[in-house]
Amino acid sequence: MIDVGKAREFRHDRRWMTSSYDDAGRLRLCLDSLDGLSVGDALGAQFFVPGRSVSDLSAGLTPPDPWPWTDDTEMACSIVRELHEHRDIDRDRLALAFAERCEPYRGYGGGAVAILHRIRDGVPWREAAADAFDGTGSCGNGAAMRVPPLGAYHAGDLDRAASEAIASAEVTHAHPEGILGAVAVAVAASAAAGARAREAVLRPEDLLDAVDPYVPGGAVRRGLSRARNLLGAPVDRAAYELGNGAHSTAQDTVPFTLWAAATRLGSYRDAIVDCVRAGGDVDTTAAIVGGIVAAYTGVGTPAGVPASWLAQREPLPDWTQPPTA
Repeated sequence: MIDVGKAREFRHDRRWMTSSYDDAGRLRLCLDSLDGLSVGDALGAQFFVPGRSVSDLSAGLTPPDPWPWTDDTEMACSIVRELHEHRDIDRDRLALAFAERCEPYRGYGGGAVAILHRIRDGVPWREAAADAFDGTGSCGNGAAMRVPPLGAYHAGDLDRAASEAIASAEVTHAHPEGILGAVAVAVAASAAAGARAREAVLRPEDLLDAVDPYVPGGAVRRGLSRARNLLGAPVDRAAYELGNGAHSTAQDTVPFTLWAAATRLGSYRDAIVDCVRAGGDVDTTAAIVGGIVAAYTGVGTPAGVPASWLAQREPLPDWTQPPTA
């Protein structure tokens, strides 16, 4: 059994710190990551519709709009709301927000719906999460898919990103793999946002090396080790070796998404195209990758989230935006 507590033994690596970034600056990074996540989610979901063409997307031809977003975005929006109202994650408050805003038609998995309905009905989140999947807890990719904006908010503070990712994951995921998958994604987004804040170049191996100390063992860690060895490989090989989210688990999703984010960190468009080419749980892989990459590239920049894609995405809920944004 993986000891998630070891993920709390943080390394305090000062190379990543971005102490000069104020709350408003961190929130801008967080919102850029949310845009990257939601556009990736909404565009990726289009490729579950018959007739969509990967070759068309590669050539710059996008599906007709609007692109509805899924549960990935809905849950990420709740995290962003918590951050701009409270600056940190309170598990009781976040669990209730997830439960009250859950719209099953957005594509939630059956296990997630069951957990969130129990929380909404008054069952403590610890009990609801622990009882899932015959008492093993969820090792699904849901905690990872919603967490990039949290990592971006804690730009360069990898320790804080990891700690807050654990809190955000525990309300629905009691299995260590599900929790550590969220830690890995949040730390990657924090490193990407921190590099952007410092105007530093982040190499693919730097991104994966930043995550390594925060994932102490298990299948997600083994996948991340394979991902580093696959840097430079074609996307079809990476998806074959690492998984593409088809099983909807953290261990089948997070290694590939960190490989894709590291490989395509300098081009949001190319990163999302790679997720579509990989197949599998495309909305989730594109959400995770899009959230990490947009934390580094920004929105509307030559390398960032294309303005035309952002316009085609279904608008986000009004409550997501802070009053001053």
